[in-house]
Amino acid sequence: MSIQPTALRSVLNPRYLGSALSNQYDIGTWEECLFWLRGLNDTYRVRTSSGMYILRIYRTEITEADVQYELSLLSQLKNVLGSAEHTDIGEYIEKKDHTGYTVLEAAEGKRVAVMFRYIEGTENNLEDEESCYAFGQSAAELHEAMDQVNMELPRYELDLKLLIDEPLERIIHYIGENNEAAAFLHTFATTLKERIVATSRQDLDFGLCHGDMHGNNNVFQQEHQFIHYDFEWAAKGWRAYDLAQVKVRKRQSDERKAALWETLMAGYRSVRSFSAEDEQAVDLFIVARRFWVMGLDVAFIESDTGALDYGSDWLDSFVEEFREADIVS
Repeated sequence: MSIQPTALRSVLNPRYLGSALSNQYDIGTWEECLFWLRGLNDTYRVRTSSGMYILRIYRTEITEADVQYELSLLSQLKNVLGSAEHTDIGEYIEKKDHTGYTVLEAAEGKRVAVMFRYIEGTENNLEDEESCYAFGQSAAELHEAMDQVNMELPRYELDLKLLIDEPLERIIHYIGENNEAAAFLHTFATTLKERIVATSRQDLDFGLCHGDMHGNNNVFQQEHQFIHYDFEWAAKGWRAYDLAQVKVRKRQSDERKAALWETLMAGYRSVRSFSAEDEQAVDLFIVARRFWVMGLDVAFIESDTGALDYGSDWLDSFVEEFREADIVS
């Protein structure tokens, strides 16, 4: 019996993409399509006679419904943020037929293609008070705008099932129930969930989130505005989870992290409220995010990264990190 598909993840030929997509957009004559970045999805840089663009080819697990949700959100945010002082988004480019995406056939199955505008500007490392205050204002403006959009399409939530239960299942399946770390990880996940449930009873800010608010997804700056893009994980969740990803940015010096975070929070609160309880919850969601990242590592071993770098050293590193998180006594 043959096993299909023949590939788990392919890289689409840029020349094929030019042939398949160039006539679908009114963006000038295609001059170059360059494979730019392999991440969770594949990114190509497209240069045409009218300028530069970014083409995203989503991995096959991302469905048309997922992309429809993301593009609907971007369209609404663009309208709401039209006069925003500190915030803009990287919007997608409509096709000639006024739709937003194309479904391509790859060896592993269907993959969705979307064209985005190319974001000029510089990546701000948030290493000084002025930048952190401005980014806090921008993150708050984004959350405020997300409170104003009306998303009727079905969507998962950034809840404990997605952040903890599903990652735990993947991790244990990968390492095996008999692994000596399995019992600790079960206990850790259960206790972390209990801590978050107890904290969330304090009526934490819950609403539409960016879902991946870190690094160059959010800190590209054009003059006085931050440009937020890559809304693949956008869904309803705790705003403390969204901001947790900012608090642990690796490019800030350890000595200045606390002061810079305080400044970022001041900028955020100059635009919208964020309670003391919300801020206290951020550290819990930092841990939850790391657990989710561990599960994400496992999800891509078979189809992308391979198992070599995800053995005992990888596992021991996470277990040590979680033991030091003061979740399990």
